[in-house]
Amino acid sequence: MSSARLYWPLGLGLAALVAGTAFGWNAGLLNTLVTPPAIVRAALVGAGAWLGLEMLRRALIGLTTGDDMRTAVRAIRFVFLAVAAFAAGAGWLLANPLPLIVALVIAGVDVVETSFLLIVVGARRIADPGEPTE
Repeated sequence: MSSARLYWPLGLGLAALVAGTAFGWNAGLLNTLVTPPAIVRAALVGAGAWLGLEMLRRALIGLTTGDDMRTAVRAIRFVFLAVAAFAAGAGWLLANPLPLIVALVIAGVDVVETSFLLIVVGARRIADPGEPTE
């Protein structure tokens, strides 16, 4: 597996944390993002719900069919991303900025954390390829 494939999610997670921090400091921008026109808000709520359900589906598939540590870590990542998607949808449903910031923080911290876990699992596999990783 290429090192770029391991490290780009880490960058995305850090970007989500930075974006959440920036949105939290800029009330005008946050208000604009939280209260778009009603039809846009409805679409965003629907997209958040659909994305959350899709992430849960992928997590269940990964947890039930995975036979190695890497698959389990990715499945757990999908669970937390589902929670973040549901939180974002709730933020638009309620027209409240707090769930959106919480969603960005959940997604950012989870992606950073699981990226480090995947890097460690990959390094362990490279250091001792003959030993099972479970």
